[in-house]
Formats: sequence, C-alpha cells, structure tokens
Amino acid sequence: MTPKVEFLFDFGSPNAYLAEVAIPGIEQRTGAKFEYVPILLGGIYKATGNMSPFDSLRGIKNKPEYQALETQRFIRRHNVTKFRTNPFFPVNTLMLMRCAVAARFEGVFEPYFRAAYHHMWEEPKKMDDPEVFRSAFISSGIDIDRVAKRAQDDDVKKKLIELTNDAVSRGAFGSPTFFVGKEMFFGKDQLRDVEESIVEQSAGAASNAK
Repeated sequence: MTPKVEFLFDFGSPNAYLAEVAIPGIEQRTGAKFEYVPILLGGIYKATGNMSPFDSLRGIKNKPEYQALETQRFIRRHNVTKFRTNPFFPVNTLMLMRCAVAARFEGVFEPYFRAAYHHMWEEPKKMDDPEVFRSAFISSGIDIDRVAKRAQDDDVKKKLIELTNDAVSRGAFGSPTFFVGKEMFFGKDQLRDVEESIVEQSAGAASNAK
C-alpha cells in the first residue's frame, strides 16, 4: 500500500549524494522503494531560470557559512562517512547522466550509479574529462565503453530530455527533488517530511482499501 516514491537526481549535486545516503533507512522503516530518476540539472536550471548554490551564494555574507553548517549537521545525523568535496566542482554532468539512462537500458544501472557517486563524491575526480571518466569507471569494473556507446543513441538522449522536462512540468527546479505520489519535496533537509508523507499516504491507502 506504499505510494510511488521518486528520487530525481543529478550526479553533480552534492546534496543529492548526501540525500541518497539516507534513502535506505527510509525504505527500511517505511517499506517503500524509491525509484531513481536521472535528470539533467543544467537543463532544469535553464528551463526554470534557477542556478546552483555555487553561483547563487557567491558574494553573500553569512549564508554560505550557514549552509555549510547545515551540511555538517546532516552528515552527523545520517552518519555519512565517505563524502568528500570535489575540488573540480562544478562538473559538467551531461555524459554522466546520459550514461545513467543508458545503464538502465542496458541493465547495469545499480553498479553504474554506485561507481559514478564514488568517483564524484567519495574519491572525487574531474568526471567531465573523457579520459578521467573512462579510467574511473574501468577501475570500478564497469564496461563503460559499452555504456558510453549506448549513451550516444537517440533514444537515450531523448529519454533524458523527457525525464528532465517532465520534472520541470511537475514543479521541480533543482536536485534532489522527491515525489511521494503527487507531493513534491525539494532538498536533503526535507527527507523527514518525505518519510512522514510516505507513512501518511500508506496509512490512507490501507484505510481506503478496507
């Protein structure tokens, strides 16, 4: 009776990485299974006129420091141990995200996803450099040449555009974005509300089924 729960992510978002670390605990507590939906953050920013915190917080006094404080609180709360700041941030994620769609089509999404996050936020690398990109995935045992070749196909490119446009049409303006049924939540700090909504909607569905 659990509702459909979606996690809209782009590998370039450190907050999406941090949020994903907390997802297994929510799944265990609620019985929900999150659907991982790749989107292109640059496309969402362009469509909505939004920009990354890296740009929007530049030159603002006190707010970046507070955001960093909140991040540290989140890291402690969820016992995040592997996260490292990527010194090459921001990274162009077009190829990473196209390959995420291709990996799903090829049935290797889970290992690809884990490897991508590892090389972006655990052992950070310049993942928009083609040689670095290829070497990183090979080191993780991914047949990246096959996935990257598939990522050049029109159906993969169109699917990523479709998922990104659909996210915008449903109200998304950044990543991480979550949907619990039709309810949208933005940001890692809303995960407690995401979990609460899963529980409420599950209870409501169970009650209506009686």
